[in-house]
Amino acid sequence: MKGVVVKSTGSWYLVRALDGGQLYDCRIKGKFRVAGIKSTNPLAVGDLVNFELEENDEAQGIIDSIQDRKNYIIRKSVNLSKRVHIIAANMDQALLVTTLAKPATSTGFMDRFLSTAEAYNIPTIIVFNKCDLYDSEEIRSELDYRKAVYTAIGYHCLETSATKGEGLAELATLLKGKTTLLSGHSGVGKSTLINAIEPELNLRTGAVSSSHNKGQHTTTFAEMHPLQMGGDIIDTPGIKGFGLVNMEDTDLSHFFSEIFAISKECKFHNCKHINEPQCAVKIALDEHKIAPTRYESYLNQLNDQDETTHYRSTDY
Repeated sequence: MKGVVVKSTGSWYLVRALDGGQLYDCRIKGKFRVAGIKSTNPLAVGDLVNFELEENDEAQGIIDSIQDRKNYIIRKSVNLSKRVHIIAANMDQALLVTTLAKPATSTGFMDRFLSTAEAYNIPTIIVFNKCDLYDSEEIRSELDYRKAVYTAIGYHCLETSATKGEGLAELATLLKGKTTLLSGHSGVGKSTLINAIEPELNLRTGAVSSSHNKGQHTTTFAEMHPLQMGGDIIDTPGIKGFGLVNMEDTDLSHFFSEIFAISKECKFHNCKHINEPQCAVKIALDEHKIAPTRYESYLNQLNDQDETTHYRSTDY
């Protein structure tokens, strides 16, 4: 039988059969647990697997193989620094939910997510959520700036408000028929947003801490939820930051599309766009053809800021 892992609880995996959609509690067969996989967990939500039913138990199965992943999201293991934990796999797109207030999402966080998704060809939709709270001129100006920057370089951006129902119809259209990774800081309203589109999911939500103005974790494990309109949402824990995995300095600019496009005009093919002579990127920056926040994010990632969560998309 073939199925997709929709939830992991340690040694057991909840698998949804591709034929019929029935759910089975499955375990991994023998040494498959560690063979050739350098991570703390051999399987993740979104993995496509082959399994067979246990003898005398039609509700439980044994997973004996996994299909090649087209992409996956990982983070470093807290206790095992040389290993990683796979959060989810095989997504069609990512939904990056951000807010400009209660809590505020930095452009640095957004760009770290976007450059990594770009590196592995994962299309990303940017959602500016809680737009009903953007009542000050300063916040509206920041919103207009970010939308202009990211729209100009090819990202689909939309404003949403679960409380007022704004942008929900368009968001539902974008999610229909797709397997979508749902990501963003804790407290930005990811679960509330999805509940507004699919109330029957009843994803757990939580309030933003009034003392720190940061979200409190309510989702603790990644889990795949089917959408009645077709498609799946992979709900993930709120995350604090990203780090790039196995990426050379000279490759990083490839994943900032506007920088990469202009870099072809640099004098040196291995230009890092810092202080090299005749750097087309620095010239474009001075001419306001590249957003200063994007260039700052590029430099920060080049310096490999200390971040905690990583995205990859290669076979093991």
